[in-house]
Amino acid sequence: MTTRDAGGRADLIIRGATLFDGTGASRRQADVAVTGERVVAVGDLGAIAADREIDAKGLAVAPGFIDVHTHDDKVVMSKPDMAPKASQGVTTVICGNCGFSLAPNAGKWGASLIDRDDSTRFATMHDYFHALEVSPSAINSAMLVGHSSLRSGAMDSLKRTASDAEIADMQAVLKESLQAGAIGMSSGLFYPEATHAETAEVAALAEVLGPFDAVYTAHMRDEGDHVLDAIDETAAIGGAGGVRTVISHHKCVGKANYGRSSETLARIAALRERQNIFLDLYPYIASSTRLLPERAEVSEKVVITWSEAMPECGTRDLDELCAEWGVDREEAAARLQPAGAIYFSMHEDDVQRIMQFPATMVGSDGIPDDDHPHPRLWGTFPRVLGHYARDLGVLSLEEAVHRMSGLPASVFGFADRGVVRAGAFADLVIFDPATVKDSATFTDPKQPAAGIHLVMVNGEPVWAMGGSTGARPGRALKLGDGAAGTQA
Repeated sequence: MTTRDAGGRADLIIRGATLFDGTGASRRQADVAVTGERVVAVGDLGAIAADREIDAKGLAVAPGFIDVHTHDDKVVMSKPDMAPKASQGVTTVICGNCGFSLAPNAGKWGASLIDRDDSTRFATMHDYFHALEVSPSAINSAMLVGHSSLRSGAMDSLKRTASDAEIADMQAVLKESLQAGAIGMSSGLFYPEATHAETAEVAALAEVLGPFDAVYTAHMRDEGDHVLDAIDETAAIGGAGGVRTVISHHKCVGKANYGRSSETLARIAALRERQNIFLDLYPYIASSTRLLPERAEVSEKVVITWSEAMPECGTRDLDELCAEWGVDREEAAARLQPAGAIYFSMHEDDVQRIMQFPATMVGSDGIPDDDHPHPRLWGTFPRVLGHYARDLGVLSLEEAVHRMSGLPASVFGFADRGVVRAGAFADLVIFDPATVKDSATFTDPKQPAAGIHLVMVNGEPVWAMGGSTGARPGRALKLGDGAAGTQA
């Protein structure tokens, strides 16, 4: 409903807000009525009464944001208030990225992205979803199946490509996982657990995704000198399955590649003429993952986020440690292992150019277990709204909201989410367009954003007055239940 109602009653009405509806349409003044878990009316609702009303004059209401790239597989259960995300207005997270997922999990892999102490395992995706039902989160979540996690369960060594029999085993487990509700598969061909996988191995798994209308996301094999080859490989894999394909955290790494986003985006635009390819980014010039010597070598600056061997080196600059120890970066990295790091290795012009590309979504890629995390864990979405949209004008606020709500809901197949309209789920954020901004910094990263007033998930407030409410109404958004895709 979008006009004045003749009468009626709702549980809640948000009055007088500036509405950003998630579609990219122009902002407008509107009331929003909620009953139960759904929005029941939008527009001039002066004739509708409610049990509770919020005066939102001067504020904005928008769909809750969808974080398309997270490693929140464990933290949605271990820290269910999900403060780093709820505080940003995020109401849905997509987990299981970069080829690593907590389920199905049968072997050792790069646990530092999800579960640093390697203490949590789910043999099947069904087991994972059952645990999430027993211990729900404040916000919604969806799961991808990690290619490296499939490899760890099917292979005795990850330092080779898989045999036909091993691929068949992985295909069977992937199909079971999709039937249990996973929305697609991710790969991380950049990481040691998957670098030996040939393109054909991953393409054979992508073929399983097609009948399910599932999604393929890729941390590409190379984001530096060979980035164009990696884009072509990613497209070939997605094309083998005929599925929607997402290039994860697209970037051009290393000084030699600064400015090459003009080339990469032209290549992606050409590929999009014949297949559905999208991408995501985080709004920073620094990345973060495990401490990897090859990534350190092409970075202008490296900051340690954690180290098991030398915990006292967390927050230290790698070059400072090199000077103290009289060693090069490779040797210093070896001494710190296992460890994590932040890498300053991108150019601001590329970040802004990629952000403006029409098929770009937003993902935080934060690592919850890091002792000193990248500020993107707490700051990604308000940074897009405040710094990039309002202050720099890289995107309009309408377009920024669309890239963080309606577009990802469409790409990942979340029915009745990502938009504010009658019948949609009441995943909502109320924010102040004039003051919203990220507060998390590289020196003080665990800081809630400014300007986020209220966050609702499935009709229940989960973040209000600057803190968690304690409510845990989040759901697992599963393939085949009307939330995403169609089950084969």
